[in-house]
Amino acid sequence: MINKNIYITLLAFCASLQIKAQQIPAPQQTKSVLILNATAHLGNGSVIQNSAVGFKDGKITLVADATTVRLAADAYDTTIDASGKHVYPGFIVANTTLGLVEIDAVKSSDDQEEIGTFNPNVRSIIAYNSESKVVETVRPNGILIAQITPRGGRISGTSSVVQLDAWSWKDAIIKENDGIHLDFPSNFRRSGSWFEPGIIEANKDYPKQVEEIAAFWGNAKAYNQAASKERNIIFEATKGLFDGTQTLYVHADEEKQIVDAIQLAVNNQIRKIVIVGGFEAYKAADVLQKYNVGVFLRRVHDMPSSDDEDVNLPYKLAKILTDKGIVVGLENSGDHERMSVRNLPFLAGTCAAFGLDKEKALQLITSNTAKLLGIDDTCGTLETGKDATLFISEGDALDMRTNKLTTAFIQGRKINLETFQTKLNDKFKAKFNQK
Repeated sequence: MINKNIYITLLAFCASLQIKAQQIPAPQQTKSVLILNATAHLGNGSVIQNSAVGFKDGKITLVADATTVRLAADAYDTTIDASGKHVYPGFIVANTTLGLVEIDAVKSSDDQEEIGTFNPNVRSIIAYNSESKVVETVRPNGILIAQITPRGGRISGTSSVVQLDAWSWKDAIIKENDGIHLDFPSNFRRSGSWFEPGIIEANKDYPKQVEEIAAFWGNAKAYNQAASKERNIIFEATKGLFDGTQTLYVHADEEKQIVDAIQLAVNNQIRKIVIVGGFEAYKAADVLQKYNVGVFLRRVHDMPSSDDEDVNLPYKLAKILTDKGIVVGLENSGDHERMSVRNLPFLAGTCAAFGLDKEKALQLITSNTAKLLGIDDTCGTLETGKDATLFISEGDALDMRTNKLTTAFIQGRKINLETFQTKLNDKFKAKFNQK
């Protein structure tokens, strides 16, 4: 029996040696890099056809027209000729559980939700798995930055913004505890399921649920204004909402939800508000403009929320809101949201196909998202002084037919774009001699 146990142990050990290690994060940038002759999409609406983009020590040092700029031969250590290709700032995905869940069917790998109703003190960043195999699969499509967001409860918790090539959650942080997420109650109740919808009726508990939120904000504000108090970690976690260092992200789709949520927040001197979802945000555009509230639009590749809505409305919303002067970004929560993060650039591409200018569509997942997340001082555009988080694509990165990355950098570090999925693809292409 003992020999059998030893044999099993040795067999398991030998098998473990065959398991391939996770990708090793790229080392710090030591040599300066110059990308020449690409079409540079700056992320702020501007395009340079024959560009020169240089960076050193993780920061962009040059963004110019290559036909007019004069550089010494030894100005940069490495030069990449990207003629015929395109350079973009790294795409940013908001409101994602990327790295919080590895396998949906394995409960021990699911860290996206905590028990309780009001949990502003729950910090998603400490549960973020920088070695997640799902994380590495989104980078080849240009997604290099993510807002890691908890789920569940009325107040789900506090999110953080990370870059997607790191040894640990501490190394990944771009902005820690950027905001608190409120799942605002709906004015309606929907019964049934997606495959067999039931009736829609008024939510009789709506006034009570809104009052609970109002009471929470009132108590939290009073706690943070008090000179001396017994420590309450739940109220303490909301301090940033009242001093302007954090953003309140309100998850709401209906017009009444949006208006009521903004009014409650404003009444309690919460300074920064962003709507997440916002399918009916266009109906509340005046309120959004009045209080300078931005919107992360829900997944564009979805159906309208009402039977009587234009079937193409989800594709048009970004243009409608942008034309009204509202800062708009995109998010991709919903079914299979972690795996579907890779489709983020194609959501922006769909917005462009339905009327939004192509460079403004790019802003939905670059500069606009950076602004709403409060990281626009370092990320979101190709500008001198900002992080060298960018990539080179063979074609239009918002088109799934031409989004083909050749090189990507995060804070100046050249990252590995190979994944276990690309390895399998190469393996079976070789088998059928399709390379």
